[in-house]
Amino acid sequence: MLDAQHLATLLLRVAVAASLASILSRFAAFQRMLMREERTLLQRVQLALSFAAPYGTCVALRVLNAGYQAVDLGLEGSLTSGMVGGYVSGLLAGILISIPAVFRGELMSMPLFAGVGVLGGLLRDIAPEKEDIWRFSLLISLSPKRWRQRQYQFRILFQLGCLFTIVSVELLRVSIAQVFTRAGVFMPDIWRGAHLSTGIAICLSSIFAVIVPLKIWNNARNEKKIEAQQLSLNEARLAALTSQINPHFLFNTLNSVSSLIRTNPDQARSVVYRLSSILRRLLRKTDNLTPLRDEIAFIDNYMTIEMVRFGDKLRFVKEIDPNTLDRLVPSMMLQPILENSIRHGLSSKVDGGMVRVHTSLNAGRLNLIVEDDGIGIPEHRLATLFDQGIGVSNVNERLKVLFGDDYKMWIDSKPGEGTRTGIEIPDLTAVSENSQELSTAG
Repeated sequence: MLDAQHLATLLLRVAVAASLASILSRFAAFQRMLMREERTLLQRVQLALSFAAPYGTCVALRVLNAGYQAVDLGLEGSLTSGMVGGYVSGLLAGILISIPAVFRGELMSMPLFAGVGVLGGLLRDIAPEKEDIWRFSLLISLSPKRWRQRQYQFRILFQLGCLFTIVSVELLRVSIAQVFTRAGVFMPDIWRGAHLSTGIAICLSSIFAVIVPLKIWNNARNEKKIEAQQLSLNEARLAALTSQINPHFLFNTLNSVSSLIRTNPDQARSVVYRLSSILRRLLRKTDNLTPLRDEIAFIDNYMTIEMVRFGDKLRFVKEIDPNTLDRLVPSMMLQPILENSIRHGLSSKVDGGMVRVHTSLNAGRLNLIVEDDGIGIPEHRLATLFDQGIGVSNVNERLKVLFGDDYKMWIDSKPGEGTRTGIEIPDLTAVSENSQELSTAG
């Protein structure tokens, strides 16, 4: 019968396997290696070294202190490295993991661990799908409805083959230890004189010592996949929102040109020239982020077009802090707000008015303010402004995609006095670097 001490030893083996897997999954480089299904020779060697370092250390701890038998997971580590990385990773990891044992005189450890690593690579090769390695579990789902599907049958057979392989490898170690008594391999004391129930418990602990790391690493892979998918979704949403802005702006600008062609051809020519400059920038610049100086140059062209149309009725004032010019901002962010100020705030005002753009830095955050002295926004519309129209709601949605809750956008308006729109955003350099890292990991 299995006594309490032996049970504690077996449970400790599984706990050690889980700890090693958790430690490895914390390293970004290891996570990136897990995300790849096809690897170069150098990447396979790097993966083998990643396995050999922790599992080899555990073998060394057992060699240095015979009381640490539960930490020796060299056999399981060799098999797991082959299942994850293939033949080369399994072979190299097995050799490196066995080195401490070989120095102790356990000469058969190296060929055994190396062979087990190659066997893990074979399991990886015969898997119906690469993802089946990560789906490996002790609990096999038998569904009569799906049994006729050939792919499902192969998957079940693969799961059973993995279980049989782990048990066979454990029994092979015991056989080698009994045949090569002087230069064999390490066999835990729990195997000596073990009964059937004890042998089953040992094999189960070996199975879990392989399954648990695979599950932990698969969770890390899934988290990375979700992050990459979310990043792709955010980029797609930004592209869609930007595509809404550009036609909207172009349509209104062409209306301005059409109103000037017959009445003032020279001004129409000037508007077309400014418009061509804007379109060249739009066609050349595909990034979602742009330096504020480029955004200011963009709205200069836009406001020149509008001032040509409105004449002396429209005044444009800029108060730009030079320290803000190199800060990254979402492209086409200010133009929709300026357009709203002109179309809805000033166009119906008999004597026209002024639009002012102000930028500043406060505690490392960029503050942008656009204000006008137009007719203002009625209070009943102000509460739902972010949910209506294309301009302001579009800018708010883009900021939400980029920053989540780490931004502020507000609108303050008084009928008859004007409207003031403010935006506060953090340093976009950090956001850009994080996005690039996630794309690379994916």
